[in-house]
Amino acid sequence: MKRLTRRDFLKNSGIAATSLATGIGIGPAYAKGNRPAGLKDKKVIVIGFDGMDPGLCEFMMSRGRLPNLENLRRTGGYSPLGTSTPPQSPVAWANFINGAGPGSHGIFDFIHRDPERQAYPFFSAAETIPGAGYVEFGDYKLPLEFWPFNHEPSKTVLKRQGTPFWEYLDKAGIASTFYDLPSNYPPSPSKFGHHRCLSGMGTPDMLGSYGTYQYFTEDGPEETEYVDGGIHSKITLADETSRPLTLEGPANSLLKTPEASRVDFVVHRDTLADAVVVEIQGHTLILNQGQWSEWVPLDFNLSTPSIMPDRELSGICRFYLQEVSPCLRLYVTPINTDPGDPSIQLTEPPDFSREIADKLGLFYTTGFQEDHKALSNSIFNDEEFVIQSQSVLQERLNLLDYALDDFDDGLLFFYFSSTDLQAHMLWWDSDDPHPTRSEGEAKKYFKHLQDVYVRMDEVVGDLLKRYGSDTHIIVMSDHGFSNFKRQFNLNTWLCQYGYLEPYGCGSILEDADWSGTVAYGLGINSLYLNLKGREQYGIVEPGEERDALLDELVSKLEAIYDYDGRQVIRKVYRTDKIYSGAALEYAPDLIIGYSRDFRASWDTCLGTLSEGYLMDNDSAWGADHCMDASEVPGVLFSNRPIAGNNPSLIDIAPSILTEFGLEIPSGMTGRNVFGI
Repeated sequence: MKRLTRRDFLKNSGIAATSLATGIGIGPAYAKGNRPAGLKDKKVIVIGFDGMDPGLCEFMMSRGRLPNLENLRRTGGYSPLGTSTPPQSPVAWANFINGAGPGSHGIFDFIHRDPERQAYPFFSAAETIPGAGYVEFGDYKLPLEFWPFNHEPSKTVLKRQGTPFWEYLDKAGIASTFYDLPSNYPPSPSKFGHHRCLSGMGTPDMLGSYGTYQYFTEDGPEETEYVDGGIHSKITLADETSRPLTLEGPANSLLKTPEASRVDFVVHRDTLADAVVVEIQGHTLILNQGQWSEWVPLDFNLSTPSIMPDRELSGICRFYLQEVSPCLRLYVTPINTDPGDPSIQLTEPPDFSREIADKLGLFYTTGFQEDHKALSNSIFNDEEFVIQSQSVLQERLNLLDYALDDFDDGLLFFYFSSTDLQAHMLWWDSDDPHPTRSEGEAKKYFKHLQDVYVRMDEVVGDLLKRYGSDTHIIVMSDHGFSNFKRQFNLNTWLCQYGYLEPYGCGSILEDADWSGTVAYGLGINSLYLNLKGREQYGIVEPGEERDALLDELVSKLEAIYDYDGRQVIRKVYRTDKIYSGAALEYAPDLIIGYSRDFRASWDTCLGTLSEGYLMDNDSAWGADHCMDASEVPGVLFSNRPIAGNNPSLIDIAPSILTEFGLEIPSGMTGRNVFGI
């Protein structure tokens, strides 16, 4: 019985493939002029603090720690903000983008399944579609895109459907610029040349993953190990100089059997100076123990047949020297795409990333930048994770300075990840035992997270001081946060109660008996029926049998209680009751809304079963938001009064369009919530 690991999933899913075709084209040039006369100086700034929690904000405001946000609250510009169902970031940000729910944009979970391939998982927001046709030449398979061959190259496509709200601004000649926007990789095109975007969450590293660090130690494995989120290798020293070490880069998809490209480097150790020298592709780095390098540009060679010139792809990374002796330990960030010479389209228009890099230098381009996997895998300790996260935040603040200097009028959206990814690892507002920290350490790092909130409050204060009342400033988050104490394995529960056969199987992808399975879980909040006529091996009859089974599952799941009497699942939603729209192809049948402190187990996400269906969370990832939407609302602050009751994510886009004098499109289900 084979367990599907995260790396297996990445290798088998479309996003893991890095194609020689970049997909970078030439779109309309960004036009800063030609604004509608009445809106020439109109400014709206939206700051997205991912995961900022209303409960923590209110607690800190009451103690005077968030004075700028408190001032907005005092003048009527604060409310909790309804999130998406489920409250997962790609779903929530897509709600914001479309001004409507998942039925409009078609994103229901981080992971979807292909019903025609029976529970085959793939990332929901973007997919790399393999090319069609090629000519074999030795060890290579070459797509020939010209006539008469007209082969189709592989390409990565944005899976989010519907119309993003900035298209209405673009058509009206109103400028909009988005920095690190989630749920928009590859970035959607600007049809009229008034829109720019730097993609955020969902943008892969050069290995095609959401972030794979590389780690080199003297006590490392004899053979390179591929773990969840990392690559671990051994350093062997002779006379204080390492044998050649290798950084793994993008795969060469032109080979019949794709192989990773590689860059070799060596390390020289000086134990007396507590330092090393790293030599890599003509760069010489001198690092003291505990020191980070600057960004290092790298060229990865992808070989081609002798009739063609080889191809080089540019990447960037940073080195961190953890320890010199007695055990040399060296960490390398995920290989990010070089924003100054990108091999994938990071921005719309394509040259936008180059413009930013020309002014700021190199910067993180992957969607997930705080390396939570290094902490979960015990490569980082808590303090090292905090330091690395602070460097991410400083880069983001530098980018904000650039964005504001470049902002004339129209809409500016700017996203901060610190309030989310640091919360996943540092949040703990409980006296109960933390999964990995002592009581004192849990309080210490939760205080650090509060200090991040203080820094974000200062950002808001700077904006209010700089722009005053002339600019509408909106501060929002996509969801809030909760401790993640207990895991629930949905598939194990389904097995134990006869909905998934056979009981005891290791993975639904490898071992399930679909002839006896009526329901299964995949992703974080999703449950699917094995529906006849839809799933490849479906057995559940549509109509009355389906409806009865759904009602039965809802009733039984909501009746599950933990050992202490707490309800595990607060509410289960039938998606045919809560979703509407044209993008329902991949919708699950049920959404599991977990109670606070509970979440789907890590095994559930990719269909693996565990011995029991309820267990402690033992991961450094000690907090989450993939629960019931009522448990984790976001926040909305504004320097204009909030006039509407119970605002939600879907209301922000129509409110912005209204502010710019545009009608709310019929496809949006949100409404204007400001006194405009």
